[in-house]
Amino acid sequence: MTEPIAEAAETEDAGQFRSVEDQIALTLDAAVRPRPVRVAISEAQGLLCAEEVVAEHALPGFDQAAIDGYAVRSVDVRAAGQEPVQLPVVGEIAAGSRQPRRLQPGQAVRVDTGAPLPTLADAVVPTAYTDGHQAKVTVHKSVPSAGYVRRTGEDVQIGDVAVRKGDTIGSAQVGLLAAVGRAKVLVYPRPRVSIVSVGDELVDIDRTPSVGQVYDVNSYALSAAARDAGAEVSRVGIVPGDPKRLREIVEGRLLMSEIVVVAGGAGGSAGDEVHAALSDLGHIDMTRVGMHPGSVQGFGRLGPDSVPTFLIPGNPMSALVVFEVLVRPLIRAARGTRNPHRRIVGARLLSPITSTKGRKGFLRGQLLRDEGNGEYLVQPLGTSGAHLLASLAEANCLINIDEDLTEVAAGEQVKVTFLAQRA
Repeated sequence: MTEPIAEAAETEDAGQFRSVEDQIALTLDAAVRPRPVRVAISEAQGLLCAEEVVAEHALPGFDQAAIDGYAVRSVDVRAAGQEPVQLPVVGEIAAGSRQPRRLQPGQAVRVDTGAPLPTLADAVVPTAYTDGHQAKVTVHKSVPSAGYVRRTGEDVQIGDVAVRKGDTIGSAQVGLLAAVGRAKVLVYPRPRVSIVSVGDELVDIDRTPSVGQVYDVNSYALSAAARDAGAEVSRVGIVPGDPKRLREIVEGRLLMSEIVVVAGGAGGSAGDEVHAALSDLGHIDMTRVGMHPGSVQGFGRLGPDSVPTFLIPGNPMSALVVFEVLVRPLIRAARGTRNPHRRIVGARLLSPITSTKGRKGFLRGQLLRDEGNGEYLVQPLGTSGAHLLASLAEANCLINIDEDLTEVAAGEQVKVTFLAQRA
């Protein structure tokens, strides 16, 4: 049996904490969507459409063959269901042909897929229904009017909305925009997020840490998390604890960001120094949120544009969980996503877990599916401690434990936040 998870040993009075839900509401209230910009459709993938794209051209723009075969009047091959019908082939139309052609009664024109139909033709007989001759074709099976024909405006008519405001532009939307002749489209750009990592003990990964030093994990991990959420990320990297220098860097980032995240800016004396250094840029609400890991954190709107700014713990595990619970929804809301939150499902625990009284737990887990009955199962990962980054790397979900629970037995149902699947 897996060892029960205990994220923290201490217990706290729930009245000392702000609820997770209240903190999420506070941060989401600060969401500001960047102004729309017009970009080439080749650059629009993954962004949200900021306009109703109304088709100015029909799709298809003309009656065209849906299959290789022979363009005919359907009435001329009606009898082919009882006995073969022969028609003279009076020409051929290739896809992309711009030369108009008129079909006379009792005639056929050979056509390629996508070729414009000749005047009077209302159907295409597939080659498989014929003997395939080029001079006089024998038709063995009838086709109805409009059979194997793509009619003008069948897909999109002039005045139809091709892509709606708020739709995510994927490959199909890019293709549709191209099909209706749109070279550019108005989109909401990705919110710009700056990631700052504070600490005199930090060194970058291209250096060897000395005694008492550690690698800067947060600026890399949080930058990746922000990109995953759909942001345009600027990884500022390590900023020493010098208050003046920190203030200058953050003040500069406020001018070019929609969201700023300062890792190592909450908790202990270092957090107090960060708070003091940034407090004259705007009000920062330092609080204890009823969650674990990562209860100590700060949030404010700094600078002349009131940019949402997070001060989060320096512990990488705690920082990533706080980012997932609070920062990611803000990024998604700033993008204009209708529902900024991850999918939550119910799952049955495979091993017991323990949680801290008075704080909502976000514990690492591996979500599975019972092939027999389709039930979700979840296996807690890791042992005690909020510092176990390796187990978060193995997790595909966070197990949500309510504030009033300290133990959950194996076999009980829990709520699970479903994280992104690995490729």
